Amino acid sequence: MSQQEQDQETGRDTHGRYTPSHSDADVIAAVRKHTPAATSEVGDELGIARQSADYRLRKLADEDRVKKKKIGASLVWAVAPSEAGDES
Repeated sequence: MSQQEQDQETGRDTHGRYTPSHSDADVIAAVRKHTPAATSEVGDELGIARQSADYRLRKLADEDRVKKKKIGASLVWAVAPSEAGDES
């Protein structure tokens, strides 16, 4: 098996970096559907691990595309106002 075939099988690009199977728009749509969305709800919606959902959500929060709020011991997510009109 060539290195390119191995990379495709493991979901990695030619530099060995993981390539997500869901777009940012997919993650935002999952948040929109479940607002206020728990990390596990987003992961379940996308069929990915909670840890993967957390990573993606935190990256989107760093870009001000989603907002997070701590409620008790839980963290919930909502679509940021900058994304509110984007239904893609």
